[in-house]
Amino acid sequence: MFAFVVSALFFLLFWISVREDRRRFRNAVYLGLTCISLSVAVLSQIDRLPAGSGRFVAPLVLAVPALGVVALALFLIANGVTMARKEGVALANLLSLLAGLAIIGLLVLTALALATESDVLAVPVATVVLVSLYVSFLFLCFLGYAYLYGRITVRGDVDFVVMLGSGLIGGDRVPPLLASRLRKGMQIHAAQTARGGPAPLLLASGGKGSNEKVAEARAMADWLIAQGVPAEHVRLEDRSRTTEENLLFSERIMAGSVPGYRCVVVTNNFHAFRAAMMARKARVNGQVLGSPTAAYFWPSATIREFVAVFMEHKLVNLIICGALVAAGALLTLTVA
Repeated sequence: MFAFVVSALFFLLFWISVREDRRRFRNAVYLGLTCISLSVAVLSQIDRLPAGSGRFVAPLVLAVPALGVVALALFLIANGVTMARKEGVALANLLSLLAGLAIIGLLVLTALALATESDVLAVPVATVVLVSLYVSFLFLCFLGYAYLYGRITVRGDVDFVVMLGSGLIGGDRVPPLLASRLRKGMQIHAAQTARGGPAPLLLASGGKGSNEKVAEARAMADWLIAQGVPAEHVRLEDRSRTTEENLLFSERIMAGSVPGYRCVVVTNNFHAFRAAMMARKARVNGQVLGSPTAAYFWPSATIREFVAVFMEHKLVNLIICGALVAAGALLTLTVA
């Protein structure tokens, strides 16, 4: 029963942290630890099941994750091929393919180490597996909490709807990815207006890139006005070059116009949780909502977002990974 107490403790920490601020990465870690400790607690109770049933439950619990890993690897490889065909052969578009191949490679190495019963091979492979398990744990935490965070809805009145920019087609046209954000912003604007209160301002955020003819904010504003949004309901933040600057410069505009403002920030769903973490650092008073993204684009984009979050906490993550590698190297020298 102690394992259930541990699960309850992690869940309590998760609940307290979420109540304090939903935009923290530690929320994702607490959620992951809750799920793992709960799984261990359930497995510890197998011997209390009706006679004989434990022999079926335990293999089932272990087989599902194993088969899931293989299925995930095949899915990622297939998705990587689709990404390369539709978006072009670039590293950012090949992340899902590379991840799938890495999983297959690790499974093959693990099987080889078990088959040969070689200690010299087993220890390095075990080290790689440990590092992979740590990274996979963080990724699943990120994925699970990002999904929950994406279920956030707008509550109460807001003063601004901030839409984060992205690259333009031909230097002056809104691409489908950005149009999805703008449509989401329009939906929030319409819903807020229908409540009967003051209509929120749509704040288009994005500067002019080196290969763009106009600022992203200008192209976004023109798109919104062409869709029927009153021009007086649209404002521009046209100096930013990064997401961090999007949020920082937008926050200054909002705070300068409406002290004590409330806002909603809109980006694509794969980017919402990471953008929320950055919004917290920029002291933006609002949550981040995600707009739909093409299904084939989501896996690679999500992996890219996780890598960015991992590197934002690189000190602690690299220390832990380095410790695992060092321990594996020491064991290898001992065995050799």
